[in-house]
Amino acid sequence: MAVVTDPPYGLGRKMQGGTWGAKDGFKEMLEWDAAPPAADLLRDILAVGNTAILWGGQYFDLPPTRCWLIWNKTNAVPTMADFEMAWTNLDRPAKRFNAPVGRVEFGHPTQKPLSLMMWTLGFVPEGPVVLDPFMGSGTTGVACAKLGRSFVGIEIDERYFEIAVERIRKAYEQPDLFVARQSPSHQETLL
Repeated sequence: MAVVTDPPYGLGRKMQGGTWGAKDGFKEMLEWDAAPPAADLLRDILAVGNTAILWGGQYFDLPPTRCWLIWNKTNAVPTMADFEMAWTNLDRPAKRFNAPVGRVEFGHPTQKPLSLMMWTLGFVPEGPVVLDPFMGSGTTGVACAKLGRSFVGIEIDERYFEIAVERIRKAYEQPDLFVARQSPSHQETLL
């Protein structure tokens, strides 16, 4: 199993977000991001995977790594970070991905761009099921579907869970023509 996830960072009110951060629809984000996952829970989750990639890893007490993944936000506004970092348990050089911050298309205020998550999955060996225990709106699951990977997602917020399930279902229904497709019975067990 591989763990690829993006949990709440615990920034809460430190996160500004520019004009979108002031919108009523995103005020609850400041509350759900106020507390990061408990350190022992996070360690247990990461221990499940032979490969582990955790976006926002610099905010957590994790072992040193030499393979940080960096998302250079090519269109970051002054009130947002210019880049984000993912901690990994990989023994390889650090890598950078240049891409703009995406639009919040599916209601989740910290949604990662699909291109970023597809790039991230390139660091996960073929074969293992990808687990995202902080699934949000399901971008990691959509990336897995597009890449022909098996996926298991967990999300505590029922609204985001429903959004994620629908996005992932649609992604598995419309696969890339050049990627091997999972069998339908296997897909159903993952959703």
